Amino acid sequence: MNAFTLLPFIVLIAAMFLMTRSAKKKQQQAAQMRNEVQPGSGVRTIGGMYATVKEVNEDTVLLDAGPGVELLFAKSAIGSVLTDDEYNRIVHGIEHDLKSDADLVPDDASSLTQFHDADEPAAAAAAAASGDKAVDLGKEDADDQEDDVAEAVVAEADEEPKKTDGDSGAK
Repeated sequence: MNAFTLLPFIVLIAAMFLMTRSAKKKQQQAAQMRNEVQPGSGVRTIGGMYATVKEVNEDTVLLDAGPGVELLFAKSAIGSVLTDDEYNRIVHGIEHDLKSDADLVPDDASSLTQFHDADEPAAAAAAAASGDKAVDLGKEDADDQEDDVAEAVVAEADEEPKKTDGDSGAK
């Protein structure tokens, strides 16, 4: 036989060996993780249920899924063991943040301004004293807007009605 004829078979066997080796390694890590489960740790089952481990036996695990809800699962049904921070974030919605509370952005923009609405004249005086110029953002007064609307209505009334070919849709 020729060496080039055997080359595809050798490559195929090597690829199969590498794939089974990595799968076996993952299975061993999962089994080790399941054997190291301790009571009190948060887990996710392979079905996607989050619970706290209450008791560990040889082949089974007793999980506390909520107040008064205890479930017995096989150890092989444990999908992953979660850290305390991750479990609290997912189940209780508690974000553990190492940053200070001062870095948080408020829900409304009113606390971001230096002056409040009641202090509007004081804010204008303070802005004038600091040399800041008022910026016109193109906002029109309400009277100007009403005048523009009235002019548009009059302009529409002055236009001649459009002529049609006499075929109206009304019958």
